[in-house]
Amino acid sequence: MLRFVLAGLLLISLNIQAQVLKIRDRKPGALTGSQFSASISDTSISLNQREKIIFKAIKKGNVPNFYRKLVLVTDSAMIGNTLTRISYYVIPDYIAIGSDSDYFYCPMTPALAQHVANKLKCSLPTRKIVNTIYANADIKLSPIPIPPTKAMTTVPVFIRHNQIVKQQRDSLGSKFVPGMLVGGDKKDIVLSNRIYNDTSAFHVVIYGWHQKDGKAIQPLYARHLNSWADYSHGVRLIQRKLWVNGKKMNIKKALRSERLSILLSDEGPIKKPFYPTHVD
Repeated sequence: MLRFVLAGLLLISLNIQAQVLKIRDRKPGALTGSQFSASISDTSISLNQREKIIFKAIKKGNVPNFYRKLVLVTDSAMIGNTLTRISYYVIPDYIAIGSDSDYFYCPMTPALAQHVANKLKCSLPTRKIVNTIYANADIKLSPIPIPPTKAMTTVPVFIRHNQIVKQQRDSLGSKFVPGMLVGGDKKDIVLSNRIYNDTSAFHVVIYGWHQKDGKAIQPLYARHLNSWADYSHGVRLIQRKLWVNGKKMNIKKALRSERLSILLSDEGPIKKPFYPTHVD
């Protein structure tokens, strides 16, 4: 009997280990982050066109190779009188396009963020998940905001902030290794009941940009329409499959659950854990 129990535990362990992002291999000669950002900086490119270009690049696998190895995050909560543990996998940093040495963070609208998540069999995070990721981050960068202007939604400002974050990473020298779990460099587009409950118009809900004392600069905020994407927004992907006390399930099921949602949400159950998107 003990042999079968140990075999079951080993199977659970093997299932939880070595999770990878479901994305194509990056092609030799694919654009670097600098080249890609320059290619979409033309002011004649509309937001809709830009987002189609971003999605196409991600779909083709032009994402740094180190993003393919997902990072394990664990948490727990008392449910009833039982300590319940959860394990899930996340990409090590906010989604970016380019090579391991030259990559460009891509702010995007929530519709595109959701479309990318769907394509890669992932979910966007909740506020609680963002807090848990930051608490577990190997590298905690200090937020460096750019003063708000009308240009904050344009690619030149995206590039400027990308360079700021790169300088922060470079200043760490050998302490930073691509693939480490990074926090503090962007705000998150998050799942929330406020996506659908606040008004009749859909909004993007943002949160985070933690300082090193663990406090987030950006409280949960839902006043921008869903066409908004500025330089500070990052897209963190969470693998759809997760494990509760070693049992595999889908993140949507857990988020919708009256009992289990406490493991992933501080808003209670999230019945619609996704943004509206017109693209399948």
